Amino acid sequence: MPKEHSETLSLADVDALNLLGVGDRHLKILEEDFDGRITVRGDKVVLTGPRPRVDEMAAVLLDLIELAKTGRAVSEQDVHYALGLRREQHGRRLSELEGAVFHTGRGAAVTPKTYGQKLYVEAMDSHDIVFVIGPAGTGKSFLAIAHGLALLRERKVERLLLVRPAVEAGESLGFLPGDLQEKIDPYIRPLYDALTDLVGAVKTKRLIESGVVEALPLAYMRGRTLNSAYVVLDEAQNTTMMQMKMFLTRLGNGSQAVITGDITQIDLERPESSGLIAASKLLAHIEGIRFITLDQNDVVRHHLVRRIIEAFEQVEASARQQQEDPA
Repeated sequence: MPKEHSETLSLADVDALNLLGVGDRHLKILEEDFDGRITVRGDKVVLTGPRPRVDEMAAVLLDLIELAKTGRAVSEQDVHYALGLRREQHGRRLSELEGAVFHTGRGAAVTPKTYGQKLYVEAMDSHDIVFVIGPAGTGKSFLAIAHGLALLRERKVERLLLVRPAVEAGESLGFLPGDLQEKIDPYIRPLYDALTDLVGAVKTKRLIESGVVEALPLAYMRGRTLNSAYVVLDEAQNTTMMQMKMFLTRLGNGSQAVITGDITQIDLERPESSGLIAASKLLAHIEGIRFITLDQNDVVRHHLVRRIIEAFEQVEASARQQQEDPA
């Protein structure tokens, strides 16, 4: 039986509730991953167990302590991600994910929560056109809108456009009852929700009424030229190649576009006709355009979402394998 080893870490100058979680929830997550004991004594945490596991858990806790010292609210997702980083042994640390993309109306900082998100934010800072492909829950749309709001605030662009293909209505909204806003609301609502989370309902209403922010279906982009604008095309996997070409050629001087999508969630009759898939093959070599791929490790929703995505991906991969090799 391996000899037990103990290590003591100081919690001085750390908000213990933020670090350990309400009801010690974060501590319990760490304990579930640790072949040993974690004991909190005043402003100290004592780790006891096999030396290699104590060293690993100490590194995770020190990373979370450094994160808490920055003033950021430590979440359950942060704890799971810190554990994942340690398992991958890339030498990466959660506390290195600094740099606010945007500060909300309540003063909260919107920051990248994973290394994939960090690469995504850096790409938006340095490229005029950014494609980001990844599963639900990876912050693709939220970070794009936050980045656009930051550029608006800094007066680097004059308008923010949020665009989605209305694939459920076949991009033909004229036959639907109600005025334009009533017609497009079901398709654009997720983008409104992200805006409201970032700047509040009152400011969202004011930005839209003033025309500084527009939310519209992709079909209504035809014929426009967009200068000094920041444009987010969401759910781009549901565009055709011609729609993707139409969208990208709307960009004028001083404009930037971020195109987000999940190629595992294509709702087109012919998934292979997706404009996002076509763009990833045709445009990846063009200077000034950047493609970012996020995966289940970048999911920042409930930690079970990552495991759900992994489970579905295993089934889908098996189905693809059977199609390729029916024998």
